[in-house]
Amino acid sequence: MDMQLAGKKIFISGSTQGIGYSVAAACAVEGAAVVLNGRHEQRVVEAVERLRASTPGAQVSGIAADFAAPEQVRALLEELGPVDVLVNNVGLFDVKPFVEVPDEEWLRYFDINVMSAVRLSRGVLDGMLANGWGRIIFIGTESAVDVPGDMVHYGATKAAGLALSNGLAKLTKGTGVTVNTVLGGPTYSDGVASTVERIATAQGLSPQDLKSSLVRDTSLIQRFIEPCEIANLVTFLASPRSSATNGAAIRADGGVLPTTL
Repeated sequence: MDMQLAGKKIFISGSTQGIGYSVAAACAVEGAAVVLNGRHEQRVVEAVERLRASTPGAQVSGIAADFAAPEQVRALLEELGPVDVLVNNVGLFDVKPFVEVPDEEWLRYFDINVMSAVRLSRGVLDGMLANGWGRIIFIGTESAVDVPGDMVHYGATKAAGLALSNGLAKLTKGTGVTVNTVLGGPTYSDGVASTVERIATAQGLSPQDLKSSLVRDTSLIQRFIEPCEIANLVTFLASPRSSATNGAAIRADGGVLPTTL
């Protein structure tokens, strides 16, 4: 199916690896001009070169910016200019007991997991509305609606992101602009893979055996989700073909969440 993304300009925050990179790759294949992002210039350059090599003829560029620094976000938006699609992907996550997370860490999580999307969306929404078309997509998580006890700080900030997405959608009423969230489940991203390999080595296990043991009993697909599977849904939501979907939180969680949610 042609996703009708040829000629569309798409910015994906936090996209030098993992889900963000997979989204960029999927959209590039569809003919979109994608703009990658990461904190470090060299990693952005390497990701751009990697995507160009894997998708000959793709329109790929990159902008480095640290979303913990508002002045860098302002500079990014100035360099970026108008976009057709914004994918709010950048975020922090970690497993840590609630009582061991200090105020400073809560504020850091809020600044990156929530305020990055606030600043980026604020920078592009008016242009989309004036143009009569646009897409803002939040890469969310099932942890936003079923907050893990060992990741309260993460789940709470992702819940705030879900609320932000829902509220922004109200501002697009009667236009060709949509705002949606993808609620991803346990995904075998680069960061997760590195953690699994490190723990497996420490415990004398094979990474594959440890990976299999970490699959939740509640998962209907009984495996980790691959980043490209999240990217497939995001690509649809980024396209003109998703015109009837707005203000939605769409699950790509592998059946982890209870069906009543």
